[in-house]
Amino acid sequence: MRTEIVLRYIGHVLLFCAAFMGISALISLYNGENSFLPLLFSAVITALLGAFPAIFVRRADSVNSTEGLLIVVFGWMISCLTGMLPFLMWGGEFSLADAWFESVSGFTTTGATILADVEALPDGLLFWRSATHWIGGIGVIVFALLILPQAHVMKVVLLNTDISSIAKMNFAYRARKTLQVLAYVYIGLTVTEILLLTIFGMPFFDSVNHAFATIATGGFSTKNSSVAWFNSLPSEIIIMVFMVLSGIHFGLIYQTFTFKRGINIFRSVIARNYLFFLIAGICIVAWKLWESGIYGIGDAFRYGSFQVISLGTTTGFATAESSVWPFFTQIILLYFTIQCAMAGSTSGGLKFDRVFILLKSISRQIKQMQHPRAVFTTKINGVVIDPTMESMVAIFIGTYILILLVSTVAISFFEVDLMSAFSASAACLGNVGPGFNRVSSMGNYSNLPEFVKYILSGDMLLGRLEIFGIFSVFYFRSWK
Repeated sequence: MRTEIVLRYIGHVLLFCAAFMGISALISLYNGENSFLPLLFSAVITALLGAFPAIFVRRADSVNSTEGLLIVVFGWMISCLTGMLPFLMWGGEFSLADAWFESVSGFTTTGATILADVEALPDGLLFWRSATHWIGGIGVIVFALLILPQAHVMKVVLLNTDISSIAKMNFAYRARKTLQVLAYVYIGLTVTEILLLTIFGMPFFDSVNHAFATIATGGFSTKNSSVAWFNSLPSEIIIMVFMVLSGIHFGLIYQTFTFKRGINIFRSVIARNYLFFLIAGICIVAWKLWESGIYGIGDAFRYGSFQVISLGTTTGFATAESSVWPFFTQIILLYFTIQCAMAGSTSGGLKFDRVFILLKSISRQIKQMQHPRAVFTTKINGVVIDPTMESMVAIFIGTYILILLVSTVAISFFEVDLMSAFSASAACLGNVGPGFNRVSSMGNYSNLPEFVKYILSGDMLLGRLEIFGIFSVFYFRSWK
């Protein structure tokens, strides 16, 4: 393994992050804010850390799988470390643990915050928080691949390492084309949402920040009460539409909106079932809210649909305090917090694709028991799913649930109630953001013990890197 090559390409990632810190510093300078120097110093430090290996280490035309894995995992972790510098230097509510939590939450697009008063932050820091979402949504490594002239072999290795195998099912392109598809969809959705939110009355700065958070399925808002602060039905509808789109595989979105032949959103059985599950969840929650007398039928659908879509796509915006809703609706919302949206999107969680494959595998197993001599296969869109893929899905889901339970137990050790501990673990491991009780949709994570924040930060990274990437790096025995 060539450590210097790993450092060189992590340096490229840091230079990219430094550029966004510089933009945030310019916003602070323009507004005459006290966050200008913290952002400027952070940008300089991050740029220097990135420049030294990028300048003094010779370029390599290829990396092996081990080097690619280390670049991806440590690229994410070091981005989070440098991303906390502006928060630490600015001060305010940020302790070391809080700055780390906020940075990890931003880059992993979790959207959980320790800030009791978001609106106290200067615009420059608000933009940096949203920028961490936007960088992390598509992936710090993917962003670096988009703007740097790496060799084709380099792009293939790093892209295959950063994108999960389940997400590659609908990316039927070469590495360079896949990167272009990601960029076209990601930037196109962002720009379109900014324009629509601005047209329908949201201030431009807020439109940019909320579009960054929506398309990245992050959830950082510029307001303490999140999207509820604007009390605008048109804005809520726009955000809901783009949350749903951002939860769909980007390859399918590209195929649909470019009218390409082949599979698209309407032909994909996974996309159709994902949307069906989402609509069913909305109807169930809205019915229960109406039946319980909390809202009239119109408001029940308005607030119920926003919360289901927000949690089901791991965005985490809020228009209502769901912790006071009936317990049944909280269970439904918890299910979507764990399931989440499709692979190949910016969503986190188990991914609906894995849930769908698991359900198909269960059906196949039942048929196999009924007819032991018959040969059954699992098919999706007419394509046979390899048994190895089915096994990987089952192992991933089992490991995910195990980590969720271990995290819940560890957090409850610190005298955190069960609902708060479980929902916080599910929300952070799934990169969703809000949970229930102490970490509700209109609350924050500031009142949790510091060690709990470190546990949840680990959950966020495990969820964003899909568990086994981090495990394989730190599973030292297998490196021998």
